[in-house]
Amino acid sequence: MDFDLTPEQQDLRDAVAKLGKRYGHEYFVRKAKAGEHSDELWEEAGRLGYLGVSVPEEFGGGGGGITELAIVCEELAAAGAPLLLLVVSPAIAATIVNRHGTPDQRASLLPGFADGSLKVCFAITEPDAGSNFHKLATVARRTDDGYVLNGRKVYISGVDECAQIVVVARLEDARTGKLKPALFLVPTDAPGLTASKLDMEIVSPENQFLLFLDDVRVPAGALIGGDVEAGLPALFSGLNPERITVAAMGCGIARYALERASAYTATRSVWGRPVGSHQGVAHPLAHAHIQVELARLMVAKAAALYDAGRDLEAGVAANMAKYAAADAAALAVDTAIQALGGNGMTTEYGVATLLGAVRAGRIAPVSREMILNFVAQHLLGQEKSY
Repeated sequence: MDFDLTPEQQDLRDAVAKLGKRYGHEYFVRKAKAGEHSDELWEEAGRLGYLGVSVPEEFGGGGGGITELAIVCEELAAAGAPLLLLVVSPAIAATIVNRHGTPDQRASLLPGFADGSLKVCFAITEPDAGSNFHKLATVARRTDDGYVLNGRKVYISGVDECAQIVVVARLEDARTGKLKPALFLVPTDAPGLTASKLDMEIVSPENQFLLFLDDVRVPAGALIGGDVEAGLPALFSGLNPERITVAAMGCGIARYALERASAYTATRSVWGRPVGSHQGVAHPLAHAHIQVELARLMVAKAAALYDAGRDLEAGVAANMAKYAAADAAALAVDTAIQALGGNGMTTEYGVATLLGAVRAGRIAPVSREMILNFVAQHLLGQEKSY
C-alpha cells in the first residue's frame, strides 16, 4: 500500500492549487452573482493542460487517469472555486468518448477536451425517471440517415456553455426488439432542442436546465460507439468518474471551509483567549477534519481502482467515496459557519455561499439513500428494497 502521490501528481496538485488561489472564492462568487461564467479560470486551466490530464497523449492530453483529474477537481475546490463542468465535461463526457467512442469520434473530440476548447454536457436525469436508465422516457428512432430523439431531461448542467450534449436515450435493438440505453452526441443548437434555465438556490457560475427534445435529428455518427451494444458499458464508464470527481470536489470544498474557519478561530480573541482554544469550538472542527480525511482516502482508492481497470470494484468504491465526501463536506461547511458565528453567514467570509452546493451533493448525482440501498443489497446480502 502506497499512500504517497507520485512526484508528477504532487507537482500537479501544487500547480493547480496555485492557480486556484489566484482566482479564489471571491472570483467564483462574483461571477455567480453576476450571472457570468468562470471563463477566465477555465481557459487558463485548459492552456496549462489541467483540463486534459486524463486524455491520452496522442490527442494532446496529459495521459493520466481519473486520479489526476480528481486532483484537479479537489484543488480548485479547495481554493474556493469548485467548477462543476470539470465533472461534466472532462470526467463524464471525455471518458465516455475516450473509452467507447468510434475512431472518428475520438479523433474529432478528444483534442478539444484536452485543451478545454470543447465543453460537452451530459443528460441522463428525467422528470419522472430520475437517473433510472431502465425507465427513461427519452427514446431514439432510427431513420434512413441517422436518428430522431424525443424526450425531456432535467437538472442538466452547463447547457449554455457547451457545444454538445451526451444524451442518454433508449434505442431499439434491431436483433432483439428490446429498448436499450444508447448515448448520442447532440449539438446544443440542434433544431428541436429547447433549453429552459432552472432557478436554483445554489451560488454557482454554472447553470441548470430543463431540456425538451422534439424530433431532434442527428446523423448516424452521433451514436457513441456506433452500436447500441456500446450504450450500457459507455454509460457506466462515465458514471463512476462522475462520482469520484464529485467526491473529490466535495473534499476540496470541505478543506476550504475548514481552513477559513480554523484561521478565524485561531486568531479571533474573546475574553483574552482565541476562541479556538475552547473545546466546544475546536472539537467540532477536528471532528469534521477527520471525516474529510477519511473521505479523501476513499476517493483515492476509488480513483486508483478505476485507473487500474477494475471497474466492478471501482463502482463500489466510487459510490462509497461519493457518500463519504458528501456527508463530510456538508458537515465541514456547517461546522465552519458555526465556528465563525454571525460572520459565517456573511458573503465576506466566504463559507455560507457554499451551503447550497454541499447540500446538493447529498442528493446528486446519486442520493445517499440509493448508495445505502446499493451497499445493503450488493455488499451485505440484503433483499432489494425498491
